[in-house]
Amino acid sequence: MRVGQGKQDEAVDWVEVPGGLLLRGTPAEEVAAVARRYADTGVPREWYLKEAPRAEVHVPAFRIARTPVTVGQWAPFAAATGRPAPRGVADHPVIGVAWEEAAAYCRWIGARLGCAVRLPTEDEWERAARGADGREFPWGREYRTGLANLTDLGIGTTTPVGSFPQGASPFGVLDMAGNADEWTSTLYAPYPGAPEEVPVTEDWAHDRHVTRGGAFRHDRDLARCARRHGAYERDLAAIGVGFRLAAPAAPVG
Repeated sequence: MRVGQGKQDEAVDWVEVPGGLLLRGTPAEEVAAVARRYADTGVPREWYLKEAPRAEVHVPAFRIARTPVTVGQWAPFAAATGRPAPRGVADHPVIGVAWEEAAAYCRWIGARLGCAVRLPTEDEWERAARGADGREFPWGREYRTGLANLTDLGIGTTTPVGSFPQGASPFGVLDMAGNADEWTSTLYAPYPGAPEEVPVTEDWAHDRHVTRGGAFRHDRDLARCARRHGAYERDLAAIGVGFRLAAPAAPVG
């Protein structure tokens, strides 16, 4: 185990995301085509239906961390709060973190930084990942191997955060696809106007909070900006669940 220590590990590289339009989700009439496009992943059409319908949503300005919380950033929190020391390399994303633990870290680092740190909402996460143009992936409309740490690279574990700068989102946010799946603060519910087949609840989920982005063990379908999923297994380390920070927009002036 190699972890970082000290104040340098508490710094957050914030990206300011201006208030603006989000073309959230996927048009219902395009869901079948999306399912066919990713048929090789074995994901059923019903899972993509949770993205419908497409809606124009205004997302107020906010800040989001450029990369997920790392092992080195988690280590001081673990030491200060009596939690087990994290396993892994300091500049890799911390994974295996339960939602409640991620929220606790937000409160802890927020108190130290003097701002209201929290997990991003689902809409904020998608806005940071895709901007305003409805792109399918953070870098554009087409999937390209080598722009994210997903199963097609064959690495089989996490990589240092920010290792794929060409896969950045329109705002310069990194690792929005692959490496570590990311908690949001949003509990799963169908979007307003969702198709009738979309489940009202997901009682089979280990945790009902929506996760986004996919991890190193996932196929390219989970790297799609619109893809909504969750923690369906109890072993959060095995499925690569981590998180990144959000906060209110920086004061003007």
